[in-house]
Amino acid sequence: MPDTVILTRRDGHVAIIELNRPPHNFFDVDMIARIADELDRLQDDKTCRAVLLQAGGSAFCAGADFSRRDGAAAPRSASRINPIYLEALRIFGFGKPIVAAIEGPAVGGGLGLALAADFRVSCTEARFSANFNRLGFHPGFALSYTLPALIGKQMAAWMLYTGTRVDGARAREMGLVDFIVPRDEVRAAALALARELATSSPRALQSTRQTLKADSLSHIRNAIARESAEQAVQFAGPDIAEGVRAMAERRPPVFAD
Repeated sequence: MPDTVILTRRDGHVAIIELNRPPHNFFDVDMIARIADELDRLQDDKTCRAVLLQAGGSAFCAGADFSRRDGAAAPRSASRINPIYLEALRIFGFGKPIVAAIEGPAVGGGLGLALAADFRVSCTEARFSANFNRLGFHPGFALSYTLPALIGKQMAAWMLYTGTRVDGARAREMGLVDFIVPRDEVRAAALALARELATSSPRALQSTRQTLKADSLSHIRNAIARESAEQAVQFAGPDIAEGVRAMAERRPPVFAD
């Protein structure tokens, strides 16, 4: 994989990480690992106080590419963690605040990546979907914990069970995103927020963040373990083939009883 799968640069105390696999920014184990590697490096960089996560292309991140046989990177047994989610755990464990600039769709695991951020800045044109059940398998990327923790169990159940697409305005009403601005201002607004965070005492900021998150990482680990076990079983079943085929053919899936 080329080194340009993610782009990085600095804006003072803000580190900027950009997904660079346009137009959809499909991820795989290597991409998530590269993000985690960069965050590990920034954790030890005292001059970095906040991170901005953004994406080139029309989508923030469309999750895994199910048109590829290895796109989902499922574990081979129910006792093993999905390798993508092992790398995601490193992102969730990052100790500094992350702001996500979301200008386009955040779908499936891409929504999971967006929810790894502390704040989300978006626009009305963005779309958010946890489409796992519609594809025929259990949600992943810790969304079974992070989504209800953010928007409540009832709204999370609706999104997870149906795979419905939520636009930016509705996402703001639900608390899925924090700020809505015009699309061409998303990056600037997200950077302004990250800069604002970076003006606080880095020691006080990180310790306050740790207090607010408390035991969330242990809940995320538990969620990922269960998600991986369920996906290992369901990826071997018939539903995922129909779900992926239906998505490719742009029709409702027809699952057997």
